[in-house]
Amino acid sequence: MKVYSNKLSILLLTAVIFCLTACSTIDVFEKNTPIPGHEWNYALQPKYDFTVSDTASFYNVYVILRHTDAYRYNNIWINFGSKFAGDTLQFRRLDLALGTDANGWEGSGVGDIWELRKSVTQGPIKFNKVGTYTFTLAQIMRENPLPEIISVGIRVEKVK
Repeated sequence: MKVYSNKLSILLLTAVIFCLTACSTIDVFEKNTPIPGHEWNYALQPKYDFTVSDTASFYNVYVILRHTDAYRYNNIWINFGSKFAGDTLQFRRLDLALGTDANGWEGSGVGDIWELRKSVTQGPIKFNKVGTYTFTLAQIMRENPLPEIISVGIRVEKVK
């Protein structure tokens, strides 16, 4: 009976250690906005608030876009706005490649829906101040409303 008790204790201890080492936090912020009728109008400019508490870490910032296979262009032009509380909103134009005629759509697809994550910066960045940052997305293509866009969003990942 003593051997059985020792084996059970070792098994229980191993399970506890495994569970404790497997538990880690994932430092990711992601919000998506569905596009009504899958037609992104100029007037729809989703805003996302992201709170920074760690200014020592680096972060990757992405735009997330879901579109159908019927989307007519290989790219999308987006005005990406960012601001820190109290500061003025600063916009940057992004020309995001979605695919090529030779290679098809970038990203991952299921059926006729494609999802793509594109970096907004050329590498990881640091946020200089603790507090709330606001990100804004606006489509600035020549076509309005822009058809076949299902949703747009922002993803901010802390670099480990």
